Amino acid sequence: MQPDSFLPPLASMKLRSSSPRSPPPTNPLSIDTPTANAQRKIGIAVDLSDESAFAVKWSVHEYLRPGDAVILVHVRPTSVLYGADWGSVDLSIGDAENEESQQKLEHDFDTFTAAESSDLAQPLVVAQIPFKIHIVNDHDMRERLCLEVERLGLSALIMGSRGSGASKRGNQGRLGMVS
Repeated sequence: MQPDSFLPPLASMKLRSSSPRSPPPTNPLSIDTPTANAQRKIGIAVDLSDESAFAVKWSVHEYLRPGDAVILVHVRPTSVLYGADWGSVDLSIGDAENEESQQKLEHDFDTFTAAESSDLAQPLVVAQIPFKIHIVNDHDMRERLCLEVERLGLSALIMGSRGSGASKRGNQGRLGMVS
């Protein structure tokens, strides 16, 4: 008997990751997205500020090349515990009227966020660079951005400096809190 004869052939083994950090398995029957066949998937973190708009424009003119696709990543801050895989858990107890007004505010904010993100994408449309907008909810923007970079399989993530140009930062090169 050979020492490795008890091992199953590799083709019959199925590995499943239980980590939320791992990208979901690819399905050959899945719908083709604008970013599916890109050579590089570049993420641009956007927060609906002028600095985010500048980061998108800068990326189009200075960084992106033919064959790239862009994913605009927006992390919407939440005031409740929130996870990508288990939903939200609201720690407050409120009446139905308050909940309805809160849901309306959230819907209005979602609509505003989607509209503003579309405006941010205009330089990509003009340059005919394929893109999609990815909006997630979390209370920790830094951690969520890192998770989304891994989940989406991004080659790079571009972020603005939040209005803190080199002259404001001084010679220490400090960036904003999320950067």
